[in-house]
Amino acid sequence: MINIKPSAAIRKNYNEISALCKKSKAPVYLTKNGEGDLVVMDLETFARRESVLKLREMLLTSEEDRRDGNPGNSIEEVVEMMRNAIKEVRNG
Repeated sequence: MINIKPSAAIRKNYNEISALCKKSKAPVYLTKNGEGDLVVMDLETFARRESVLKLREMLLTSEEDRRDGNPGNSIEEVVEMMRNAIKEVRNG
């Protein structure tokens, strides 16, 4: 679900927007004069998104290395990296 609020709402209803971010685990898009202006999200959601992006970047780099013929990691190394990445995503 996309949450859209006017930018004035952040000044008037900070606690409400904070609660909405935490409850929905989704960003709130703020508009100014009808145009997109800011995105606000709770820290837990932000940390989780950052972890997922980091994991995706690592996977893309590994795939590019594999495609370019660079030596890869052993199965044990990959399993350990994936376990660590999943643990990081879960813990934020």
